[in-house]
Amino acid sequence: EGFTVPEGGEKPWGTNHAVMMGASVVKEPFAVINSDDFYLEEHKHIYSALLRMYSQSKMIDTVTLVNALVEQGDRDEAGGIQYITLIAESVPSAANVKDYAKIVKDKATLRRLIGICDEINRDAYEEASPVRTIIDSAEQKIFDISNNSDVKEFRHIRDILQNVYRDIETTVEMKGAVTGAKTGFSGLDRMLVQMGKGDLVIVGARPGMGKTSFALNIATNVAKNSKKSVAIFSLEMSGEQLVTRIISSEALVDSHALRTGQLKPEDWDNIAGVVSSLSGSEIYIDDTSQITTTEMKSKLRRLPNLGLVVIDYIGLMQSTSNSDNRAQQVGEISRNLKVMAKDFGVPIVCCAQLNRGTESRPGAGKRPTLADLRDSGSIEQDADIVLFLYRDEYYKDIAGQENSPEAADSANTAEVIIAKNRHGS
Repeated sequence: EGFTVPEGGEKPWGTNHAVMMGASVVKEPFAVINSDDFYLEEHKHIYSALLRMYSQSKMIDTVTLVNALVEQGDRDEAGGIQYITLIAESVPSAANVKDYAKIVKDKATLRRLIGICDEINRDAYEEASPVRTIIDSAEQKIFDISNNSDVKEFRHIRDILQNVYRDIETTVEMKGAVTGAKTGFSGLDRMLVQMGKGDLVIVGARPGMGKTSFALNIATNVAKNSKKSVAIFSLEMSGEQLVTRIISSEALVDSHALRTGQLKPEDWDNIAGVVSSLSGSEIYIDDTSQITTTEMKSKLRRLPNLGLVVIDYIGLMQSTSNSDNRAQQVGEISRNLKVMAKDFGVPIVCCAQLNRGTESRPGAGKRPTLADLRDSGSIEQDADIVLFLYRDEYYKDIAGQENSPEAADSANTAEVIIAKNRHGS
């Protein structure tokens, strides 16, 4: 289909007829285009009828298609048979159905691009929003087109059912293959199964509990296992400090020894192996301080094959809100992070500080709860998964208690508490 109905040459209805003609290739156009990609209303109706018949596993031919159109109220029987027969005589073979579908999709994309350029032009002339917002909106619209993420409209449940059924089928065939990302910690993965596409994962802990190291462990595990790009926004430490932490963790070398240079020969071997391994992984680090979610989105759009985003940490992020209330600012940031995860279709792991309420609680009561998340209750509301880190020995060290040999062995062991898991237990 073009912008107008062409005269002669390649007929604009090739895709619809190719679907009717070839049962063996019937899935091809359904995977590429939808009814809104057609230019003419008649062809939108025909394709919708074909799609519904396919989803109901009905036989598709001229008679059954005309019957479906009559039931929809889009055609009378005589006019329908005449029009469908005209289409049926226009395409010699179903073999080129993929090419026909691509032509329809390309023309539809160009029409959307023209419409979006008009919108961007209007926004720039009106100057109703800050310049940064207008630029981000323009980038997002172009990004949505290039990633086939059209403006969302109501979708019939049959369309969503097809996607879900396909995902279940793939999971069974791949024997439990995940579409999101695994943390790399087997016990945790058994509970979470995966960090799904669009999930906002909050890792909360008091200072010194190891939330940055934990988040970096997840980042390196995903980068090595999935071969996808992992973006790390470090608002607290420089890129060099962050990579030093990663090397210390991956090479099992004490961070104090790294900083003082007191390394053993075997430490050098471990470090060399880790440096070689990490150099081949797609980890990208941004250490801009006080970055906003808008700036993050702009940078993430330029990363190919994105698989995970890690942010350390939410309390240092800058808000675009005019409010002086930090709780409202953090609430806006957490909402934007959830929307960002959904837009990019990747999990976002974000570290968060806890308030001092845990310190004053007696004994084992120091284990954190959702109420301990700092600055805003909207963090627990927006998050799909909330993980808390807790080390009992941390508080014994602060209290100056003598540690037994058994306690010393567990001093570097942290509990991971799953405080919220929207998709599971």
